[in-house]
Amino acid sequence: MAFDRGETSKPFIVSKDHVDLKGFLILILLTMLWGCNYPAIKISIIGFSPIFNAFLRSGIASVLGILYCMLIKQPLFHRDIRLFHGFMVGMLFGGEFICIYFGMAYTDATRAVILVNFSPFVVTVGAYLFLREKLGIGKIAGLLLGFTGAYLVFHGKPRTWNISMLFGDLLELGAAFFWGATTVYIKKYLAGRVHPIHTFLYQLVFSVPIIFVCACWLETRWILDINTAAVLALLYASIVVAFASYLTWFKLIHAYPVSQLAIFTFLSPVFGVASGVIILREQLTAGLILGLLSVSAGIYVTNYRKG
Repeated sequence: MAFDRGETSKPFIVSKDHVDLKGFLILILLTMLWGCNYPAIKISIIGFSPIFNAFLRSGIASVLGILYCMLIKQPLFHRDIRLFHGFMVGMLFGGEFICIYFGMAYTDATRAVILVNFSPFVVTVGAYLFLREKLGIGKIAGLLLGFTGAYLVFHGKPRTWNISMLFGDLLELGAAFFWGATTVYIKKYLAGRVHPIHTFLYQLVFSVPIIFVCACWLETRWILDINTAAVLALLYASIVVAFASYLTWFKLIHAYPVSQLAIFTFLSPVFGVASGVIILREQLTAGLILGLLSVSAGIYVTNYRKG
């Protein structure tokens, strides 16, 4: 969300051979929105319980996705094996956001954004194991940087650290594995077989039931302390990030080389850490800074392609 959320059902034709100024500015904006999403989640769970919050996010974005699908006159669901694969993608996607939101109740947004962005390294290993993609020197170097970064984040404890923060960190790392598994599954079973809107929609719609079941199972109180900031943060995560930004990302995939787009995703944890420090006043430890640099460099190296 290494960050592919889908591919086109028609032969992929790159209309531009490089990222121009317009694409560059859009990518900067998108990575900024994705990074700021983590402080927004932290704020929104003050008003709504974490997993119920994730349920509301997926529900709102699903409705908008369905309306958009109808607007562009695409069928909502397939009637063959692709529907089953869409369901599986939704389950993985739901697991990702259950971990993100539940974990955010225990750890800092600055730590979460780095650990969740461990997912490109999960994709690299998964692609090697299940998609028969080669592991070159660049990818191996990226993996080493990624693991080093995760270690540094765990090692760099803030003043507010306690054992529950470790639980939250592990949940965020679990979210990274779910995100990576989602991407690998999409590449193996849906890429090139469905329209991007369906990959986008299946993730959202089929994640709603599993998130709702977990909210019923793990949370006894859904409404906590509703305030303006919590509601605005929920709407930001649902409308701006989950719907608008991902839809824009899919459109960029049609217009520019995917390898060049993926390189820019290293900026997401940078913006996430910066916004967490500025908005939430979270402590910027040496381990966090070094972990951020290592993970961001690993993302860049893993996705780098010559030419």
